[in-house]
Parts: sequence; structure tokens; C-alpha cells
Amino acid sequence: MNLYLDASALVKRYLREPGTPEVQQAIADARSIATVIVSRVEVAAAFAKAARMQAVTRDEAGRMLGAFRDDWSDVFRLHVSTAVARRAERLAWEDDLRGYDALQLAAALIWQDGIGESVTFATFDVDLWKAAGRRGLTQFPEDLPDVLRTRRQR
Repeated sequence: MNLYLDASALVKRYLREPGTPEVQQAIADARSIATVIVSRVEVAAAFAKAARMQAVTRDEAGRMLGAFRDDWSDVFRLHVSTAVARRAERLAWEDDLRGYDALQLAAALIWQDGIGESVTFATFDVDLWKAAGRRGLTQFPEDLPDVLRTRRQR
């Protein structure tokens, strides 16, 4: 499996929360893993927010950030080229996506086009997950609305 992780999925590699075991298993099963370069910023911001919200200590967040930095070279990093930005602009408009979400989706679609193989798109954002499915990417988790509904009931 060619696995594209947006920041909401990538953070689950380090931060224990609902969906973490599934993401870790998907990473273990993947033949290749990719994300767009802006995920580096988004993941760091997510760890800082987790510390700010007292979900983890600042030291724990710092250790997660260090582990993420150590693993960064193992992930294929897609750059934000003019082609990616142009495609993201269309996706933001056509699918009513936020800016970074449109960049994530555009990068995954361009990666899929470039490798000529199916890409599994991992996200925990319902709007982005739906847009990925409409655009022909395999969605992960395959039952995201149910996963999120179950999480809210706990």
C-alpha cells in the first residue's frame, strides 16, 4: 500500500488518541509513506497544542516532536510546487476545503498520478476524507464517520 498521511493522521504515530493503533498498523503495512512538506509545521503545532491543552506535558510533547524529527527522513516529502498550489486552489474552491487541507489532497493526488498506482489517503478530517474519496483516493480509515461517532460517545 502507498500510504499518504495528512497531519491529522501523521500525528497519531506519536500522540496516543483514538485511531492511533490503526494508523500505526497502516504505517507498518505500507510499502511507501508520503506527506506534503507543510505537515512538518502542522504536526509540530499539534504537539504544541496537545501540551497547551494539557493532554500531554510539554516534555512529552517535546519527546514526540524529537521522534517525529528522527522519522522525517523516512517519509517521502512532497513539495509545494506551482502545480501543487494550482491544483490545491481548484480543490479548495470545488470541494470547499481549507487551505492546508487542499494542499494535502493536491499533493496526494499528484503523488498518485506520478507513481501510477493507487494511494490510500489517511486523514481524520471528515470533509477532507470525503473529498479524497470523491477524487479517487482510497480512504483511511474506511469508516471515518463511524470512528468519530464512536469516539464522541466515549
